[in-house]
Amino acid sequence: MIYIHIPFCKQKCSYCNFHFSTSMNFKDEMLDAMKKEIFLRKDELHNKNLQSLYFGGGTPSVLSSDEIKSLIDEVLKHFNFNNDIEITLEANPDDLNAQFLKGLSTSPVNRLSIGTQSFFDEDLKLMNRAHNASEAEGSIKRAQDFGFENLSIDLIYGSPTSNLEIWKQNLNKTIALEIPHISSYALTVEPKTALENWISKGKVSNPKEEEQNREFYYMIDFLKDHGFNHYEVSNFAKEGFYSRHNSAYWKYQEYLGIGPSAHSYNGNDVRSWNVANNQQYIKKLSSNTLAKETEILSQNDQFNEMIMIGLRTIWGVDLASLNQKFSENILDKFNKAIKNKIEDGILKIENNHLKIPEKHWFMADGIASDLFLI
Repeated sequence: MIYIHIPFCKQKCSYCNFHFSTSMNFKDEMLDAMKKEIFLRKDELHNKNLQSLYFGGGTPSVLSSDEIKSLIDEVLKHFNFNNDIEITLEANPDDLNAQFLKGLSTSPVNRLSIGTQSFFDEDLKLMNRAHNASEAEGSIKRAQDFGFENLSIDLIYGSPTSNLEIWKQNLNKTIALEIPHISSYALTVEPKTALENWISKGKVSNPKEEEQNREFYYMIDFLKDHGFNHYEVSNFAKEGFYSRHNSAYWKYQEYLGIGPSAHSYNGNDVRSWNVANNQQYIKKLSSNTLAKETEILSQNDQFNEMIMIGLRTIWGVDLASLNQKFSENILDKFNKAIKNKIEDGILKIENNHLKIPEKHWFMADGIASDLFLI
């Protein structure tokens, strides 16, 4: 599978610490550099038949539909698409006008991930989103009118401007709009963001973990009652609408990342990442040089990653794979670490897979980190 990082946004969201630029001055040069990188790295994936192609960012929908098609065409020169390939485009509601959707509907893109975040203006203002509540709802309906049925939306809970009643209304609106996939995250205060600055100056109150916990577990019960499967801590889907791309990440499959700051993984012990600087990326590729760094993952790193990723999903950690991959010394430490957690009901073994019971999923990352090797 391939991930393409589009490093442009109209404006910076208050909570975001991803790599992007609000300047579009070098957009054409960036697209040329990405196409060059696709060509230079065409032999890195072992499987040339792609099951997924994902445009993330940044904001991929700041590109025109023709520019998106040109990147897809470049991928097609060097890779084959499975007949049922999933091609996802992340999009902001304010970009999903009729002209853009009409052009996109004639492209191979067959899945949209819409950065809705909330259907309430007060939440959106706090997040410094470029759209309002009306556009959030209208963009989804327009996308459906243009034939996009495989839709996912992002929702953020636990905001200082929200509460349980507002969160219930957000979820009810999602059901009413017949959206088959939801990615939902607690508002997190990341370093060096506007949100962190506002909180430090007392302009905004800190998100309350107790409220986030309450809204998280309400969401689980509510979405299950409406036919959703909770297949990863932050992801819910109707049957047949799981994100194929993200599921591949969570099952340790290889992937190729194109664009500034994008990461790649060979499915075993090699990870690489591109420089998180647009100008450096363009300059390197203009001289046919890859703008990436590579590391060989230690046994400890590989173990920690399998634990972290696996315990966030309904599939859990495959103990047979773990026993096959790691040394007796690592496995002895692991078995000692999980013993008390299993006795306390924080972990369970089911069909030879280690899992966190769903009632403890809000603390999944902390539970996983307790098992890490240092």
